[in-house]
Parts: sequence; C-alpha cells; structure tokens
Amino acid sequence: MRKVLFCLMAMMGVLTLSAQSIYDFTVKDDAGKDLSLAEYKDKVLLIVNTATRCGFTPQYKELEALYEKYAKDGFEILDFPCNQFGEQAPGTIQEIHQFCTVNFNISFPQFDKIEVNGTNEHPLYTFLKAQKGFGGFDTNDQRGKLMDDMLRKRDPDFDKKSDIKWNFTKFLVSRDGRVLKRYEPTDKMSDVEADIQREANPVLSNMMARRYPDEQPEAKPRDVSKVKYIK
Repeated sequence: MRKVLFCLMAMMGVLTLSAQSIYDFTVKDDAGKDLSLAEYKDKVLLIVNTATRCGFTPQYKELEALYEKYAKDGFEILDFPCNQFGEQAPGTIQEIHQFCTVNFNISFPQFDKIEVNGTNEHPLYTFLKAQKGFGGFDTNDQRGKLMDDMLRKRDPDFDKKSDIKWNFTKFLVSRDGRVLKRYEPTDKMSDVEADIQREANPVLSNMMARRYPDEQPEAKPRDVSKVKYIK
C-alpha cells in the first residue's frame, strides 16, 4: 500500500511540474520584495545563477553587452546570485549589486540570493532543471575537460544528474515561456548570443542568414575556450 501511495504521489508531482509555467513562479527582487515572473511575459529571458568571486565572473561584462544590445528587442537577463559553488558569492545582495555595478556597470535586474540545488533550492530552479537537464561538457576542449575532471572527482556520476554544476549556468526562455536551452558556464557566449538573436529579433536573424549563409553556425558539439580562473 505504501508503495502504491508513493508512486501516486510521485506521479502527481511530475504532472504538477509539467503543468507549471515559468510565469507561475514568484521571486524576490534585490529589495526583498516578491515579484511574479508573469511580469516578464512576452519577453525573451536569459536566467543565470551568478557569483562575484568565480573564474567565470568576467562573464558579467559579456552579459551586460548582450543586454544593452538586445533589450530594445524585448530581451531580459534575470540574475540570481548563488553561494553554493565554492562559496563564491559571499555578502548581501546589496554588496553584490554594488560590486557588479562598480566593476561591470550592469543595468539588468538582480534578484535576491537563492539556492539552485538541494533541499532549499528555489522552485524556479526545480522547474528549469526538469525542463532542461545537464547536456555535458565538451571534454575535447581544455576548459570543458577541466570542469569535467573537477566534478567527476567529487562525483563519478555527476553527468547523469540534472543539477546545476557551477556558477553562470544559463537558461534561455522564449516569449511564450518555453525553456528553450540550457548553457553550461563553459559554453561560448557567441553561441548564446546567436540563440538570443534568433528569439529576440528573428527578422534580423533571417536576414543575416540569407546574406551570410556560410557564416551561420552549424549544429556541432560545444566549442569552449580556455579558462584561467576556475578555483
């Protein structure tokens, strides 16, 4: 009887999760006030967990460049600082915001610190991970291999789990709330931008594809560049 009840509860949980929309979730902004993600309907979203003392922290500069370039097309970046990976996001959200403003001049919204894995993970990330699991690192590249080796030493089966692996994991969400793609922190920002452009400005993207057909990216394994800062 217990097994039957457990199975029914599990099935109900899966059905509930699949029925959810990203717009059903509420988060806290950098002032601690509740904000419904329904405020971002009809926007193209890039949701990212960040840290201020990480080897990938310089990605803030690239994220800000993307925001400045595509915000006019209805693109938003939702930044969720998280201290779960090497405790690389210490301090209050106010201190984190000041650091990011002074060092990277960010203008996209930052939200209160959250957890993205484990018992206390935010329900938003439970949903995101259920929509797009871990796709692996490119171990033919130095940076991807470094991440793979580091995480595999901690957990030989890490790649079989959908949890967030490190800071600056990103999720791309369409204007109608579909989670389109997950990017690991080692993925090239140029690949992220190509996908953002297709969603935020499809007319321009199609024009570019017709004008420069040989320069359009083809389906291929993740191509990542050298890392210098991973701790």
